[in-house]
Amino acid sequence: MLLIRIAMASLLAACLVTGAHAAEKANPAATKGAVQAETTYDDPLGRSTPQGTALGFLRAMQREDFERAVDYLDTRQTGKRAEQLARELNYILNEGMSTITTALNIKPEGNLQDNLPDNRELVGTVKTKRGEYKILLERVQKENNPPVWLFSSETLKLVPKIYEEIDVPWLERHLPAAMTENYLAGHPLYRWIIPLVVLPLALFLGWLAIRVLFALVREPMRNRLGEAVMNKLRGVRNPLMLLFSAGAVYIISLGSASLLGRLFWTFLASTMAVVGLTWLSLYLIDAGAEIIERRRPEAANAVIRLSATLLKALAVVVGLVVIFYYFAGINLTAVVAGLGIGGIAVAFAAQKTIENFFGGLFLVWDKPIRLGDYCKAGEHAGTVEHIGLRSTQIRTLARTVVSIPNGQLSSISVENFALRDRFLFKHTLTLRYETTADQLRFILARIRELLYQHPRVDSATARVRFIGFGQSSLDVEVFAYVFETVQESFLAVQEDLLLRIMDLVESGGSGFAFPSQTLYMSKDEGLDAEKSRRAAETVRRWRDEGELPFPDHTPALVSHLDSTLDYPPKGSALGEKDKG
Repeated sequence: MLLIRIAMASLLAACLVTGAHAAEKANPAATKGAVQAETTYDDPLGRSTPQGTALGFLRAMQREDFERAVDYLDTRQTGKRAEQLARELNYILNEGMSTITTALNIKPEGNLQDNLPDNRELVGTVKTKRGEYKILLERVQKENNPPVWLFSSETLKLVPKIYEEIDVPWLERHLPAAMTENYLAGHPLYRWIIPLVVLPLALFLGWLAIRVLFALVREPMRNRLGEAVMNKLRGVRNPLMLLFSAGAVYIISLGSASLLGRLFWTFLASTMAVVGLTWLSLYLIDAGAEIIERRRPEAANAVIRLSATLLKALAVVVGLVVIFYYFAGINLTAVVAGLGIGGIAVAFAAQKTIENFFGGLFLVWDKPIRLGDYCKAGEHAGTVEHIGLRSTQIRTLARTVVSIPNGQLSSISVENFALRDRFLFKHTLTLRYETTADQLRFILARIRELLYQHPRVDSATARVRFIGFGQSSLDVEVFAYVFETVQESFLAVQEDLLLRIMDLVESGGSGFAFPSQTLYMSKDEGLDAEKSRRAAETVRRWRDEGELPFPDHTPALVSHLDSTLDYPPKGSALGEKDKG
């Protein structure tokens, strides 16, 4: 909330600065000799834009500087006749305008979408009993000077006629003479009182509109969104009231017969609207960040708050740009260029910092790891203790803390053990070589039954196979997935399975082997002479008959032998089931 208040104070200060800037443009003599901000207006009197010409003329008439006021007229008259023409035009602009352009253009080329020639700009119209007249500005270029906007000679020719036909404004006819005949700073007293009435009235209308709006939508929104959300929405009343007040000021300004008054009220309403929208944006960003913080892990709070701060700063900058550029006409090209160059320099200088910040954002939103997860990142493994803006801290099994930059963490493979849905149970049993084939068959069958029976084992993945002859053992692989997601629970299940497997191996009359060498002491009886003779005769017969199966059997013999062996073996439960 403190940031919102500071931002709103900055915007209000911007309003004062832009108002002063607009006054300086309209009254260049008042700022003569002072250091002026960079501007696109080349003309020293501010006549390079339609708005500058209109405001400059009105300001000169307020100071009764008739010589300067004539410089805003495209006329050849001089002296008293020119002064009288300026007085009459000033009276028409302040007293007789029936419709006024909402906001005169602040660009040198003027408004190109008003269905007028490119060198013409409409100030407003005057309605009298005899007709309607347009007050026009014209862009003219005299000699080698840059083109400037002046009250057109065509309009000035009609000024005396319009002046004679203008009636006293309706409001002045119904006010006391003391309010209309006494002047302060070139304006009747009643015009100084109008702001004191209009502003409170506009604020009251904005407050009333908000009360009516909330009374209409309170119950439906409470039933749909809940009381907690409604409590948050109450905070938008103030910015919405300012927006409604801006609309009221604008509507009230439409009744102003004064060009200067219309421009002032339009500027005020537009500025109030921008401030209100910026205020509303700041509030919505804060509320959105708070809602996201509730739904995201606590580790993401730092990133969320920094993102919210950056968004609020962006909203304030956009509000200031709109006020300065569109309502005050300040040229921001050089400022934006300077900020761009400065931003590039900062980006290069803070490249790693920016990389780590966005890496932290990806960690928060993609959630490859979360606070409290056990993970492995590169060569480091441990529990995630903190996810910050610059780095993530992991406490290793050695109880040390490793800080990994977020940019690096987001670019490497991260294995998150906390996200697995099952644990793998995989062990290789090394049985003694004295184990007979039938003993091994008994042990394999019993271990398979154990895995099928156990309630924490996924029986669909259970596999027990005799996989080979080791150097000192007969190797049996036991493979299955366990329905556990927590390391401690899995270790308990694994312990239970291993103990039961030990019992089954023992019940099968076997045991576990260990690397060893066995020395057998016996009398060498040599090889079986009869079996050796029969084997040699068989090979001799293959050679004599041209059937020696080297380097391979003949295709015909392979085809003859194909699938002639009983599998599963005779007596197997699966084999009998297949026959059935």
